[in-house]
Amino acid sequence: MVGRMTKPRTCAGRSRIQSFRCRAVLLLAVAGRVVLPAVADEPVSPDELLLKDYRPRSIFNVPQTRVEKARFPVIDVHSHAYARTAEEVERWVRTMDAVGIAKTVIMTGATGERFDELCGLYGPHGDRFEMWCGVDYAGFDQPGFGPAAVAELERCFQAGAVGVGELSDKGGGLRRNSGGMHIDDPRMDPILAKCGELGLPVNVHVGEDLWMYEPMDETNDGLMNAYKWRIREAPGLLGHAGVIATLDRAVEKHPDTTFIACHFANCCQDLTVLGRLLDAHPNLHADIGARFGETAPIPRFMARFYERYQDRLLYGTDMGFDPEMYRTTFRILETEDEHFYARDLFTYHWPLHGFGLEETVLKKVYRENARRLLKRPANGE
Repeated sequence: MVGRMTKPRTCAGRSRIQSFRCRAVLLLAVAGRVVLPAVADEPVSPDELLLKDYRPRSIFNVPQTRVEKARFPVIDVHSHAYARTAEEVERWVRTMDAVGIAKTVIMTGATGERFDELCGLYGPHGDRFEMWCGVDYAGFDQPGFGPAAVAELERCFQAGAVGVGELSDKGGGLRRNSGGMHIDDPRMDPILAKCGELGLPVNVHVGEDLWMYEPMDETNDGLMNAYKWRIREAPGLLGHAGVIATLDRAVEKHPDTTFIACHFANCCQDLTVLGRLLDAHPNLHADIGARFGETAPIPRFMARFYERYQDRLLYGTDMGFDPEMYRTTFRILETEDEHFYARDLFTYHWPLHGFGLEETVLKKVYRENARRLLKRPANGE
C-alpha cells in the first residue's frame, strides 16, 4: 500500500544531480509506484558535483570578527547612482551613518540632462555625496571634436561636478564603437587638460583582471567570476598590457591632472605593474573598489602593498549600498581573520583573509588620501 504524502516535497535549492534525482522520485511517488523517501539528500560524489553548485564553508576554529562600523570615518570614492528614488537615497544615508561612511562619491558617468537629474536627486544630501560627471563623446568621430565636450565639462563643473568618471575602456575604446579612442588619444587631450585646470580628478577603468583573459577552463582558478566578465578576443581590441599602457601614456602627458586608476588598475594578479605606475607618476592614485575578493586570498602581500603605497590608495566599494557589503570590506582591511567566505558578494571559490592594516594606513586609505583629492572635505571635517 502506498503511503500518503502529508506534506508536499520540493526540489528547490539542490544541485542539478540532486534535483534530477529528487524530481524522479517525486514523479514516481505521484504515480503511486514507490514508497521510498526521496534520495536527494544522499551525498553527491565529487565527480558529479558541478562547480556552480559548490558552496564551501569554513570549519576552522579560528577568530571570526564582525566589524559593525569602520574604525575611522570613511570616504567611499567609488560608487554609482544605485539609489533611484528620494526614499532610497534616504535609506542609503541611514546605512552610511550605521557603518561609518562619511561621504560617498557618485560616479554618474553622465552629462547633460541626466547629470542634472542625478544632482537633483542626491542634492538634498549634498554634504554626504560628491557628484562626478562623464565626458560627452558626441561627434567623437567627426572633425572638430573637443570644444563642445570641454564646454559641457565646464557646465557640469558649474552644476556641481567635482570629478570625472568612471571612464571605462576594456580594450575597445572609451566608448562602444569608438574606433579605438583610448584615454591617451589626442582627441582626449583638451578634455583631460581642462580637468586639470578645473581640479577635477579623473577615474579611469582600464581592462579587466587577467583571469578574464585566461582560458575559461579547469586551469583558471577564478573561473566562476572570470567567465561572467571575460574579455573575448576581437579585431583591434587591446590586450591587458596594451590597455594599461594607454593609461600610462595619458598620465604621463597630463602631469597637472589627477588620475585615479580604479580597481587597482585591474592588476590584482600582479600589483607590481600598478606599483611601477605609481612610482613613475605622482599624479596617479588607485582605488580599491570591487577588488576585495581578488586581493583577500593574498593577505601578507597585500598588507605590504598597502604599507608601501599608503599615500596613493583610496577606499572604494562599487558594490551597491547594503550594510553587510561595507562590513565585509572593513573586515578584510581591519582584521586578521583567516579562511572565510562571502558568497553573497564574490563568486570566487577561494577563501578570504584579513589584511590587519595598521591604523596609520587605515586612516589614509579610508579618508585622508581622498580628502586631498576632493574639492570639499567630507562631512564638514
